[in-house]
Amino acid sequence: MEKNSGEGFIPTHGGYRNLITFQKAEIIYDGTVYFTKRFFRKYDRTIDQMVQAARSGKQNIAEASMASATSKETEIKLTNVARASLEELLIDYEDFIRTNKLKQWENSNRLLTRFKELNKTPEANYETFKKAIENPEPEICANTMINLIKVTTYLLKRQLNSLETAFINEGGLRERMTRARIDKRNKTQG
Repeated sequence: MEKNSGEGFIPTHGGYRNLITFQKAEIIYDGTVYFTKRFFRKYDRTIDQMVQAARSGKQNIAEASMASATSKETEIKLTNVARASLEELLIDYEDFIRTNKLKQWENSNRLLTRFKELNKTPEANYETFKKAIENPEPEICANTMINLIKVTTYLLKRQLNSLETAFINEGGLRERMTRARIDKRNKTQG
């Protein structure tokens, strides 16, 4: 994580590896790489599309976090791109379920209940969900990925709401620059 000296206007930024959204997006990326290798033919274009959507979700969370110090607008836009990429990926998994005549889990499904329990695991990683992602049953694999994506897009929506509130309350770079300059002037005159 990047830090500043405590003075000035560039706040602490980075730290994306600590974001739950990034951690979940990394599981989604790894799971998508596994899933596409397993369920699609080698040269199927769907592989590239799904893997790129998963990668875009993860990478845009990281890039947004690094851009946050100097551009709240960029941070907000990239966080939303991450959410949109994962939404695109969600549709691919739902298409897989539908076209293969599998069932998408309903709220009463015992496996969804188990997924929700696993999802509460602190510092969850790929290993936490591995038995479900790499399950012999394609229905379990796809539904696990669908629910990981749903959780992550929900968390990204909350993250966007938080970024909006922070921007409204604290402003962006220009406001911080102005405040820092005024504070410095007041200290030298006072």
